[in-house]
Formats: sequence, C-alpha cells, structure tokens
Amino acid sequence: MKFARFQLNTDGSILQAVLREQTLYVTEGDIWGKWNYKGPSYNLNEVTLLAPFVPNSIIGVGKNYIASGESKPEKLPDIPVFFYKPVSSVIGPEADIVIPAGAKEIKFESELAVIIGKQARHVSEQDALDYVFGYTITNDITASQFFHPDGHWMVGKSFDTFTPLGPVIETELDLTQVRVQAQHNGQRKQDSGLDLMILSIPFLIAYLSRVMTLQPGDVILSGSPAGADFMGASELIECQIDGIGILRNSTVLASH
Repeated sequence: MKFARFQLNTDGSILQAVLREQTLYVTEGDIWGKWNYKGPSYNLNEVTLLAPFVPNSIIGVGKNYIASGESKPEKLPDIPVFFYKPVSSVIGPEADIVIPAGAKEIKFESELAVIIGKQARHVSEQDALDYVFGYTITNDITASQFFHPDGHWMVGKSFDTFTPLGPVIETELDLTQVRVQAQHNGQRKQDSGLDLMILSIPFLIAYLSRVMTLQPGDVILSGSPAGADFMGASELIECQIDGIGILRNSTVLASH
C-alpha cells in the first residue's frame, strides 16, 4: 500500500491519502494506528505531492555501503556513525533544493528511508522489521565544507531543504529486490542493492532501540551507495527505488 500526503491545487488544503494507480483516495486518522477512507478522491494532476509524512525524528547513518567488488569490513564498528537531521530540512517531491550562498561541494545522496511504525525499545535484530511501517526515498543532501574538523556532521546536513522525502510511503517493499539509484541531469550515478550495505536495516533498528526509544514517525536514513556526486545550481536529481517511485528535485541558489 502506498501512502501519500498532498496539497490541493484549488484551495491549498493538505490531505493524506492512499495512492492507487493515478488516484489518491483521501483518508483520515492516524496512519501509524487507526485510519479510514474519508473521500473524495483526486487525480495526481489535481494536487502537489508533499513529503509523505512529517517525521518525528530523522536519524542518518554514514559510511554504510561498500562499492561493488569491495569486501565488507571483518568487524562491525562498535559505535556506528549516526547523525540527526532537523525536521525543518524536509521537503517533498518537485520542491527545490536550495544551495546556500557561498557553499561549495554540495552532494546528493540517494537513500532508502526506513519509517518506524510503533514504539521500539530494546528490540532484537530478528524482530526489528516488525516495527517498520514502510519505506520511502530520501536525498540526504550534504555540504561537507560545513563538517567540523573534529568530525561533527550536523551543520553540513541541516540546511533547509536538505532532506527531500517521497514520493510515497510503500508498506510492502521487498528488500531483497531493492536497488537504490540516482540520476544527475539524466546520467545514472548510483545503482546498488542492499547487499552492499555494511550495517543491515535490522541491525540499525536494533542498535538504535538500545540507545533511544524509537517512536512512530521516526525515520532512519539507511546510508548512501557509491556514486554520490557533487551538484550545482539549475540541476536535476532523480532518486529512484522501484516499488516506491522517483523522488525528483531541482537545485537553485539561495537568494541571500
């Protein structure tokens, strides 16, 4: 099932819905709990898709893929490289990524985003996927010139518009078939299966649940495959995962 969130082009109303084919069937209630169909329905050409949900927390993991042909490390890190991104950095499909004035080496990073659907505390890897509501696509925009010399990443990950999410939440994704892809101005730059991940999705959920209580609406950005590249203004980034769709965003320079 595909969940979407959208704004009506006619009056600006923001609604949630289930997407089937090209039709959005409006729902009401809590998608993490009880919800039902409310009606009416709308065609995609009548609306502007937004980020499919408003995250509770956004947790990213760094350095989580090997390149094709490389060997995975023999020992997993004792403390994985995690970072937070602010909810204020979230935008939806087709919204502009704003490159901060004076910023250099802005990188796109296509990723599978894992959405927690129920409270998770001290869960096992074996049970971890039971706590997943669904999956969406993210573009984890990074301005590495703002990384602190001591290794802190927060500022370089946190600018407004630096976390595109969408286009929908897919609740029935076959992780064995996932390929995380990205096209930069029409040229394929990223294309990787999850078998190249160093820390698996169940590991990430289980590890984080031993540190914090994960809540419905928390999203874990599961890492970016090899091929992420730098981008400039007036460029198009298309992050794609079959089964979810294409997260398409263009870049603009900040006006100040």
